[in-house]
Amino acid sequence: MARSTTKSAQEPVAPSRADAARAVAEPGDWLSCALEHHDHIRAAFEAARKAPPGGARIAAMKGLAVVLNGHALAEEVVLYPALVALDAAEDAQTAYAEQTEAKIQMAELERLSPASPDWAAQLEQIETAVLAHMEQEEGSWFLEIKESYPDQAKLTARYREEFERYTRTGIIATNGA
Repeated sequence: MARSTTKSAQEPVAPSRADAARAVAEPGDWLSCALEHHDHIRAAFEAARKAPPGGARIAAMKGLAVVLNGHALAEEVVLYPALVALDAAEDAQTAYAEQTEAKIQMAELERLSPASPDWAAQLEQIETAVLAHMEQEEGSWFLEIKESYPDQAKLTARYREEFERYTRTGIIATNGA
């Protein structure tokens, strides 16, 4: 459902791209799970940014990596093939490439000292790219899959299965699932 919040009485805030996806998500479906994972990813980036240098940063980075990689793998195995099936192979290729780059950048982050300024800069670079990728998914790719893919129930079951296979955390969806 679109937001009608305002910055001030004169300046309306445009609905976010995620609002369009949230408007068509159903409790417990693949889309609500993916959007919830995006929220977890945003929170994990924030936790990593705010963590003090040292062990806390390493722990925050590892927490980010679990949800980021589990989510990415579920998308790569389930959702991006759905894009290909919908004749959106170019979008799927872009999505795969962006997620591969994020994994490479996360591996670089692991090699940096968590106390160095380079660590914070690398995290910021990853976050910027991941957030742009998520906006693209929320604003168009996910909507296309939700509107056009014929077997939504199968997508939901497979998405959950792949995320759980990687994470084993049980972070699937808390919004009605």
